[in-house]
This record gives sequence, C-alpha cells and structure tokens, in this order.
Amino acid sequence: MATRIFASPSRYVQGAGAIADLGTQVAALGAQAFLLADDTTWNIAGERATAAMDGHVTFRREAFGGEASNAEIQRLAALARDAGAEVIIGMGGGKAMDTAKAVADELSLPVAIVPTIASTDAPCSALSVIYSDSGTFEGYRFYKKNPDLVLVDTAICAKAPVRLFASGIADGLATNVEAKAVLRSRSKTMVGGMPTVAGLAIAQACEDTLLTQGAAAYAAVEQGLVTPAVEAVVEAATLLSGLGFENGGLAGAHAIHNGFTALDGDIHHLTHGEKVAYGTLVQMVLECRPEEEIARFIRFYRSIRMPVTLKELHLDGASRQDLLKVGELANAEGDTLRNLAADLTAEEIADAILAVDALAARAA
Repeated sequence: MATRIFASPSRYVQGAGAIADLGTQVAALGAQAFLLADDTTWNIAGERATAAMDGHVTFRREAFGGEASNAEIQRLAALARDAGAEVIIGMGGGKAMDTAKAVADELSLPVAIVPTIASTDAPCSALSVIYSDSGTFEGYRFYKKNPDLVLVDTAICAKAPVRLFASGIADGLATNVEAKAVLRSRSKTMVGGMPTVAGLAIAQACEDTLLTQGAAAYAAVEQGLVTPAVEAVVEAATLLSGLGFENGGLAGAHAIHNGFTALDGDIHHLTHGEKVAYGTLVQMVLECRPEEEIARFIRFYRSIRMPVTLKELHLDGASRQDLLKVGELANAEGDTLRNLAADLTAEEIADAILAVDALAARAA
C-alpha cells in the first residue's frame, strides 16, 4: 500500500497586529536574522517589524530583487552567509517568500515567513516555484521541511490592494479542484506520498470557506477592514490552501498557469491568482464537469473581479499557435498536468482554454 504523508509548518500565527509578536516568535529560531523584503514591502511594514524585533533579534535587511530565480537565490544566500545569519526571514509576496525558503535551504537555516499580502498559498509550503530571471517558469524546488514560522498580520493584509486579496482567494479555490484530481488519478502529492484524509478535508474546508465567505471578505478589504470573514478567508487562502495543495497535490490549474509563462505580452501584468483562476476553469473543462458547476465558479470569480474571458486575460488576440505553446509548456515533464491525465495533448488544452471563454459568455 502506498505511503501517506502529511506536512505542515511548525507554527502558524495570524491576527490583526500579529507583527508585534515577530521578535518573540523569531527569537526562538535564532538571534541573528537575515531579512529579505523589497522596498515596497519595507515601506509598508518595515517600521513595525523593526520595533517588534528590537531587544529580541538583531537583523540585517536586504532588498529582494523581485524574481524567484536561481541567480537571486545565490546572491542573497551569499549575503546571508557573510552576515552570519542564524535565521532567514522572508517578508512580502509569493516570490519573496519562495526566495527566502530557498536561501534558508542553501544555508541549512530555519526560515520565518511574513506575508504582507494574502495573495498566494506560498507561505506554508516546503517548496518554491523557480523562474528564470526574465520570469519564465522553470520548475519546483522541494525542501525537507516546511517553514518554521508563518506569521500573518491581517491588518496589514487588509490594507493591501484588494486585487491581491482576490488573487489569493482565486489561488486558494484551485486547491480542492486539484486535490480531487490527484485523488482520482492516484497520483502523488507535493510531499511525495498519497493524499491523506486530513489533507483532503483541509482542501474541502478551504473551498467551502472561500465560496461562502469570499465575497463578504472582498467587500470588507475594499474598505481596508478586518472582519471575521476576512480572518476566515485569510486563513483559508494562506493556511488551508497551503496545507491543502501540498498534502492534496497539484494538477491542471497550476500547470496551465505555468503554461501561460510561454507567452509574451500583457498577460504578464496579471497576478499569479488571476492566471490560476483561469487555469482552474480550464481544468474543470478538461474534467468534463457539469456546466452549472463551472458557471458557479465563473459567477464567483466575477464577484471578485477575476478574469474569466480571454479578453480579460489579455489573450483575445492570441493565435492558435500561441495557445498550443501554452499547452506544450503546461504538459512539460515534471509539471503537474499529468496528475489530471497522463495523455492530454497541447491541442486539447488549447481547445479547453477557448471553451472557458465560450462558457463565460453563456454564464453572463
């Protein structure tokens, strides 16, 4: 019988004002920290992070270059090594967090993750998505353990652009869709085992929470408010989605997202979650799900302003050859589309991309 594996971060802390606990939480991991955050993130949270760590942790902050690439990982790892770091802190969005995990892995150090936007499910996982310096998807980098600490200040996340909050909801909605595909195909999860009952239950709870609370939370974040719905949705998009995708597995939605990196143009101005939203719909078409089920997702995506048409994806002018390129990259060896089906072709994927656009018109 195949082995089941469940993985999770050592500690998850969430709440409005939680960043005030950063120093006491990180001190348990090391006294000398190397913190990476881009300038935008640091302008938002740097003063509060500095005050929180005063008297608990000494740290050096280095500006993150913006891309989770091997070159950036090696640059920051060398600086952290020279600084005598005992713990790595990654603050900001998904690529900053993925880079921090990679730097910590390079140096065999503990890592603390501090999202300032609830836009992806990257914080809790034991993997990073690696891109080229120009932003093309290259592959996944896996680690022996999950982050030692994930600390989410919902007051900070609620002040971020609502588009990023919605992107986190959309990324989270892929979790259960993909986990069910992995279970059906008896594929392995992102931690190398079969799905656990716990992982599948978490993935389902993630979807249920986002579909029932997501619109209300979106409306609150439009006003910069932290409500119980916001707390629930941040937890679903960060913790539940992170545990769900890692322990349930990835399939078509994220592979289609990765396939989109084969194209040039304005699609690259979209967020991770916006592209995953469309990828989720493509997977549902490939699974031949009932039209009403797909329409429910389309209507929900529209309520939080996620792209559901090729025009909204900036691909209304894409050629058939362009869509075949997406299909070819999505189906690349080592990506997760084969967890959906082992024999999909680039042509079938291109057709499904076009079919989503047609279904969106019918769901209007």
